[in-house]
Amino acid sequence: MKKVSVLIPTYNEVDNVEPLADAIVVEFSKLPQYDFEIVFIDNDSQDGTRDAIRKMNVKDRRIKAIFNAKNFGQSNSPYYGMLQTTGDCTIAMCADFQDPVEMIPELLEKWEEGYKIVSCIKKTSKENKVIRFFRTCYYKMINKFSDVEQIEHYTGFGLYDKSFIDVLRNLNDPTPYFRGIVSELGFKRVDIPYEQQLRRAGKSKNNFFSLYDFAMLSFTSYTKIGLRLATFLGLFIAFACFVVAVFYLVYKLMYWDSFSAGAAPMVIGIFFLGGVQLVFLGLMGEYILSMNKRIMNRPLVIEEERIGFDE
Repeated sequence: MKKVSVLIPTYNEVDNVEPLADAIVVEFSKLPQYDFEIVFIDNDSQDGTRDAIRKMNVKDRRIKAIFNAKNFGQSNSPYYGMLQTTGDCTIAMCADFQDPVEMIPELLEKWEEGYKIVSCIKKTSKENKVIRFFRTCYYKMINKFSDVEQIEHYTGFGLYDKSFIDVLRNLNDPTPYFRGIVSELGFKRVDIPYEQQLRRAGKSKNNFFSLYDFAMLSFTSYTKIGLRLATFLGLFIAFACFVVAVFYLVYKLMYWDSFSAGAAPMVIGIFFLGGVQLVFLGLMGEYILSMNKRIMNRPLVIEEERIGFDE
């Protein structure tokens, strides 16, 4: 009998974890040909989420959990949890019901057809229209500049064969951008459209800074455009400054007595160049920060406790 692992990252989802686990159990009751486990990986919740998971584990030993020692971010924690699953395939989904549980049979059907990765794509969403617009612009920009295909409106919700999980275990990347890795490694993949639902309970934990970190992780991992822009724009500005300097010199020699440009052009030019330099210093800093994290090779997460895995 094939075993399916369902991975659910959590952070302050006390009102969602039990209803979600119940819904998953109901779905698998319709699929008696599969064994399954539900693996929660909790990113240091402070609202009783861990107590709720412990109670579920007592009632159903198929429900397991990894409790992180602290919050290790929305990239590292799910990735690490995926490496701990033991099924023939792993289904990753959010804890807030935005990823429809009813799609599990469809995911497994595609897997049985031979696809190693079944990625779910948000073709429509009940999220804020403005946020979705900016997400769409970001996806198109990153896809245009990346050497690797970036899957638009893909959150990580989907099914992953054990062979793909085994490859992830050997990557040894301390700052993985999972969505890029899925398309980069070239496993046989099929995309399934779906409508993303609203959260069942609670509030989104994302804010401007967490979204910015996530965007910079993908930008520095899969594009060179930032560094190339710095090079080309630097060359252009240097050439333009040379042309202006020659023009200034010729004009001054020709109209020595009447020429008086004043200090304004010089001040404007200094501030403009200074602004450009600061922008690209910050951008190069993001690349250096990304490299630094990989060089340090810190662990993805530190576990505080795990339950249910001893069996």
